[in-house]
Parts: sequence; C-alpha cells; structure tokens
Amino acid sequence: MNSQFPDDKIIFNFKSPDPVVSQIVNDGVMGGVSRSRFDITGHGTGIFQGELSLANNGGFASVRLRPPMRDLTGDRAFRLRIRGDGHNYKFTARTDNVFDGVNYRSVFATKVGVWEELCLPLAQFEPTWRGRILTDMPALDPARIETLGFLISNQQAGGFQLEVEWIKSTAW
Repeated sequence: MNSQFPDDKIIFNFKSPDPVVSQIVNDGVMGGVSRSRFDITGHGTGIFQGELSLANNGGFASVRLRPPMRDLTGDRAFRLRIRGDGHNYKFTARTDNVFDGVNYRSVFATKVGVWEELCLPLAQFEPTWRGRILTDMPALDPARIETLGFLISNQQAGGFQLEVEWIKSTAW
C-alpha cells in the first residue's frame, strides 16, 4: 500500500531515477569496526545494510541522505515506508552541515520482513550529540533540514538490513 495524505511532500522515492546523495558514517570514526552501505535496488528501494560490531568500543552505523527538497516549513511529521529485520533504528535529521553536529532522532522498531508505514511527528524528535540527549536545544525546525538518515546502535551487534521505499513529509 502506498497511501497518500493530501499534504504529503515526497522527499525520496527510491523508484525515481533521480540520484541520491548519501554519506556513510560508522563507528570507525572512533576506532570501531562496524560496516554499512546504502544501495538503491533495481526494484526501487533503498537498502541500508551492514554488520554492527561492538569491538573496539564501537557499536553504530549510519547513513546520511541529502534531500533535494530541504525547506519543509509547515510540516509536522515524516512518513516512511520501510521493511525491517526486527531491529530498532533511528530516523535522523540534521539542521546544519557540521559533520559532528547536533543530530535529531526518532526511534522506531521494525518487524521482520513486514512492510510498514510509519508516521514520526517532528515534535517527538530528540536533539542528540554523540548519542547523548541534549536538553538545551530548540525543537527540530523543518525549515532548516540539511540531511535525513538512518542509524542503528544500542548494542544490536550482528547483521542488519532496513529497506526503504519512500520518505515523505506532511503537515498532517
């Protein structure tokens, strides 16, 4: 099912031939050995997959996607169509281009092999820095989105795979 709300804005539709600019950021930046990648499949989905390792005090893998449309003024939620593997993931948003800056996140659980549509209200995104929740930051501003992405962490060692059909924003 590919439901549409009247106010939806398509940010990423991985069936589209438009290129997707992505950046992988794993725990190797601090000595870890986790690995991940993000690919667009021939059947029109993005796949974030890899191996999460806790070795060398590691334990996270992420992908950052640069949306072609970044001013989401007036929008109140992100909507995602995903198929997971039973792990918990974080959907992330950044409002600056600083590599190690503030990361806003919303945690979601997945079911093994089941396509799901998620609605993640912007009001529930937590500002974090290196995994720590920040209490002195403003709420996520949809007018300032620079990157969106996915992150897996929290001691979930082993293989992972998250498939994404689309990412939208909505004023709903």
